[in-house]
Amino acid sequence: MRAAKVMVADVRFVADISGALFWQEQRLLVVSDLHLEKGSSFAKRGVLLPPYDTVATLSRLAAVIARHDPRMVIALGDSFHDREAHERLSESDRDALSAMQARRDWIWISGNHDPALPSDLGGTVANEVAIGPIAFRHEPTGAAGEIAGHLHPKARVATRGRSMERRCFASDGERAVMPAFGAFTGGLSIRDPAFAKIFGTPGFMAHVLGDNRLHAIAASRCY
Repeated sequence: MRAAKVMVADVRFVADISGALFWQEQRLLVVSDLHLEKGSSFAKRGVLLPPYDTVATLSRLAAVIARHDPRMVIALGDSFHDREAHERLSESDRDALSAMQARRDWIWISGNHDPALPSDLGGTVANEVAIGPIAFRHEPTGAAGEIAGHLHPKARVATRGRSMERRCFASDGERAVMPAFGAFTGGLSIRDPAFAKIFGTPGFMAHVLGDNRLHAIAASRCY
């Protein structure tokens, strides 16, 4: 149960407990909002965070790539926390990225944090990508067949007399918003009006990332 089925426009995806989506027929892995070098970005402004977010995020990404062995990886925008974040990558982090990109296609989608990605990161850069009935982009529009990120969905649920807040996939079968993959990323409640604009009603599902499995919970049951 470390993965669950999520349907988008009649296409079956595997939602991985890491926060990635895998399209098995295409051998395509999708991640969103890595926010690499967020720690160093905050440090530049005098806000000290542990400087390990990039290492932790890339380690988790390498693990999910090893698990699914995709032919292609799409990173759905805000892969880097700011416009200069790629310049602060350590040599070992660059090597780790290169190893993951070897022998597979890699597409960086531009995000609001990283709108002008450089060409020396490996892979290719795009504003959005369409494959069959599915459109991959950073900011959700609510269109059918869309898989997007940007909003960092999270769900708060009651369990065993206490509340628990976790990242989640948000989907109604026609569109999906992915959780942030980055180690230091926060989240936005799926009961926020931003999600109502995308899905129209609270009649969508939150696929919540638990400790050992994903939990499918109606968004209307979250708070």
